[in-house]
Amino acid sequence: MIRFEQVSVAYDGAPGFALREVDFTVPEGELSLLVGPSGVGKSTLLGAVSGLVPHFTGGTLHGRVTVAGRDTRTHRPRELADVVGTVGQDPVAHFVTDTVEDELAYGMESLGLAPEVMRRRVEETLDLLGLADLRDRPLASLSGGQQQRVAIGSVLTPHPRVLILDEPTSALDPGAAEEVLAVLQRLVHDLGTTVLMAEHRLERVIQYADQVVLLPGPGEQVVTGAPADVMAVSPVHPPVVALGRLAGWSPLPLSVRDARRAAGPLRERLAPLAPDALTGPGPAEPAVGTAELSVRRGRTEALRQVSLSVRPGETVALMGRNGAGKSTLLGTLVGLHEPDGGSATVGGLTPHRTSPRELIRQVGLVPQEPRDLLYADTVAAECTAADEDAGAARGSCRALVAELLPGVPDDTHPRDLSEGQRLALALSIVLTARPRLVLLDEPTRGLDYAAKARLVEILRGLAADGHAIVMATHDVELAAELAHRVVILADGEVVADGPTPEVVVSSPAFAPQVAKILTPERWLTVSQVREALRAGGAGR
Repeated sequence: MIRFEQVSVAYDGAPGFALREVDFTVPEGELSLLVGPSGVGKSTLLGAVSGLVPHFTGGTLHGRVTVAGRDTRTHRPRELADVVGTVGQDPVAHFVTDTVEDELAYGMESLGLAPEVMRRRVEETLDLLGLADLRDRPLASLSGGQQQRVAIGSVLTPHPRVLILDEPTSALDPGAAEEVLAVLQRLVHDLGTTVLMAEHRLERVIQYADQVVLLPGPGEQVVTGAPADVMAVSPVHPPVVALGRLAGWSPLPLSVRDARRAAGPLRERLAPLAPDALTGPGPAEPAVGTAELSVRRGRTEALRQVSLSVRPGETVALMGRNGAGKSTLLGTLVGLHEPDGGSATVGGLTPHRTSPRELIRQVGLVPQEPRDLLYADTVAAECTAADEDAGAARGSCRALVAELLPGVPDDTHPRDLSEGQRLALALSIVLTARPRLVLLDEPTRGLDYAAKARLVEILRGLAADGHAIVMATHDVELAAELAHRVVILADGEVVADGPTPEVVVSSPAFAPQVAKILTPERWLTVSQVREALRAGGAGR
């Protein structure tokens, strides 16, 4: 269905190829998963399937890409629209209407489908993706995860033969992600739809893939094959694979269920051992506190009597389904929303009554959309402005960028960065001011495992230096690795607040893969298991 024949892509002014000599096939009616580190060209490859590369992006495409027999060099995106449906990393950029129902219908209107067909397909898609309650809502009022589901739904309604998805679950809570992946499985198995998907959250999707396409990095050949075979050699892999490699399991498990079947001997080895627990900070005055905080956004009561305190040096993960109020709480702490009831204080200041210049020393927010913080023409200019705004030593921001994004040239335009790279740049800008409170909204969206590991080390260093960190995240693996506490919100209310192991191990939705495999013991991460086995071996 999709064929790449010695495809290379070079953008004007870029020092090298974005893709080089890529050659593989995606069979009809299969789900192929595209994996690789951030910045290796996954989005470029997906764009070449829909014809966006090079017709809209510019640059030069060498070789040949065919989709359902159509050569993308001679067929522009509009001539492929009846065959290919595409959802990019940024759902907002995808929208062309104002409400959920209109957005779901727009693609079918463009193709001239009959009204009765359109109505039926809209209803089917609303039910498939759990959007029925949102059908009349303005798109601008939706949470990031809700917008992601609408974007996916808008390309499903025309029933394309090929679906191209770039990070489709990155902004979704675990339950919503499972619903979307179940829909994709149904499309593949029942309708024969061909799906090519790039995703960094491999723990969510690897078990559904028929084939994995690995882009290892510059100068290395593309690797394709069965998921277990590719995961055995891939530099990026989910925790279940990392645990399987550590334990020497063969065949390598891709799902929690398969891993549990193989985990008996490992459980016996771990039985006399105990996981290293993250030790939180000692007693101190809270860096941030809310008391019965309530916030309305339009007609929606986004937060209801939320009481929360975070001490210096403490890392707290805010979790909960899309629309639970996580982003609203972060926005209130940085002064974007005025409370309708209760109070919020950061470092003794009331955020919505404090000037931005004074507040920047106390609190910094990395939003879901990192481009909101980026306005300069180059990475170097962004870093220079960040140093000046924060009153930091020259080069402070650039050093953080080099740590999170090694190898990115100074003259790169932020729009030419991948979603994960833009997020890392925005994070570096915020951290340059070294605020007492660091707020992160979906900080691992678009980050590969290596970049996430570097982020974890930076945030651990900040916490060790006494900075309080609050992160709204759907990434259960990040929470397990980093958070001292987990706070779960539902419908704007706090429904759980406690040490990470106590909250996540008992939760089917928020437990990390290692916890599910080794339950009922409170092991959360592969690194905990590795260190315990190493210490146990040394003890023997």
